[in-house]
Amino acid sequence: MCLINFHFHNHPKYKLIVVANRDEEYNRPTKEAHFWEDEPTILAGRDLLQMGTWLGVSKSGRFAALTNYRDPSLPNAPKSRGEIVKDFLTSNIEPEEFITMLKENRQQYGGYNVLFGSGDELYHYNNIYDETNKINPGTYSLSNCTLNTPWPKVEKGRSALEKIISQTVRDIEIEQLFNIVTDRTKAPMEALPNTGVGLELEQLLSPMFIQMPQYGTRCSTVVLIDQNDQITFVERTFHEGEFLFDQTYEFTATK
Repeated sequence: MCLINFHFHNHPKYKLIVVANRDEEYNRPTKEAHFWEDEPTILAGRDLLQMGTWLGVSKSGRFAALTNYRDPSLPNAPKSRGEIVKDFLTSNIEPEEFITMLKENRQQYGGYNVLFGSGDELYHYNNIYDETNKINPGTYSLSNCTLNTPWPKVEKGRSALEKIISQTVRDIEIEQLFNIVTDRTKAPMEALPNTGVGLELEQLLSPMFIQMPQYGTRCSTVVLIDQNDQITFVERTFHEGEFLFDQTYEFTATK
């Protein structure tokens, strides 16, 4: 993922509201969201190159999502970051113990942020800063630095989600959430962060929805977990910036 906007608790119907974009090279082989044949408790898309995932839920109500940390000067690492989401979703390990494992193995992966937990408790970890956050009720956004870093897309996404939450008495319209992350507006040069990729590329990467010749937003995902642990998972797939199809899954977590 390259952008995860989410709201945790403080809502009359939903414990967790997520709307996120996955940005990736168009030619990287990918399977759309499905219950995996080899791990049937996981609902997620799948990276067919490394066989991990960027965002998913489990039948028991676990949730995890990951973004890369953008810094081209960082060395290559031996393990695929997509393993982290997969490992959490397939385990019964408590989040605090999972954090310990992440810290012990932080040098084995390229830079990343991972958001993980459930509708009841949620955590964030960044391996570059070795930073852990237990998520308090509220609205957040996470891109390719760390939690709520004031990049233009982060501030815009968080503000748009906050507005929807504040205007919603009970039900959330899924299309409203998707509308947040379809924004293709580039940030002005003076507002761009400096992550080491150069200002021209920085600006191309600055919209919430990215469309470049070989790289861009491959899918958008909405995850809703309500007070009764009913999970709604909707994935919207794109190809080179053009809408292809939606997939919707609904089930109640079995704890």
